[in-house]
Amino acid sequence: MDTVARSRHIAGAGTTAAAWRQASELAMAPSTTLDRLVPPGIRVVVVAPHPDDEILACGALLYMLAQRGDAPLVVAVTDGEASHPGSPDWPPMRLRAQRIQETGAALACLGLAQPHIERLGIADGGVTAAESMLAARLGALLRPGDLVITTWHHDGHPDHEATARACAAAARERQVCLLQAPVWGWHWSAPGDGAMPWTHARKLQLPIDAVERKRAALACFTSQVEGDASTGAAPILPAFAMERVLHPFELFFDCHD
Repeated sequence: MDTVARSRHIAGAGTTAAAWRQASELAMAPSTTLDRLVPPGIRVVVVAPHPDDEILACGALLYMLAQRGDAPLVVAVTDGEASHPGSPDWPPMRLRAQRIQETGAALACLGLAQPHIERLGIADGGVTAAESMLAARLGALLRPGDLVITTWHHDGHPDHEATARACAAAARERQVCLLQAPVWGWHWSAPGDGAMPWTHARKLQLPIDAVERKRAALACFTSQVEGDASTGAAPILPAFAMERVLHPFELFFDCHD
């Protein structure tokens, strides 16, 4: 895969959606269709490090699968209970319940009113320490012929990267296909820096309704898209971050290393 040419540091506003829209790498990345990316009859297993990552990474794909009549499995690695440390309004128990509810509402927006969700309950922020256990638990969930989709293994967030490594290990063991999607990679990487593995990229073209459903699904995560009045903290997912994943396509890497 391409060499990651810069530190994977998530701070500030990062690279803008407008800059990515003008990137020559994206323009040249090969396009694909739903049926080529996910042939009919294949079960998709989306492995989300935190609630909302399944939407950020591939919410439009989930909508398109629902429209086709498929029943993907969503694996929630953590319940996202650590996103607001020290918040009087969002102590971990309340935040866990809220983010579980938000996930259900978001998936319903995508046409998955009765989604198949497997919650693993690994501590938010503790996926690296549980990586071997996660790989084993994922391996037990996978079936022959599945397609696993998760976050990119150079995404910049430790939970995202550990989840990706565990998925790669489980996919190798079970001999199933794996796709990885950038979430925070859009933030810290930039056009021309060589960090994204463009030689392994596939660009799923999206109809307008799929993008709008993804936008509506992201809005369901009110704990993440609104600021914290009790601490004055800014939103975890500000508008500029969401715009980076609301292109007229979703990007997937088919590399395992």
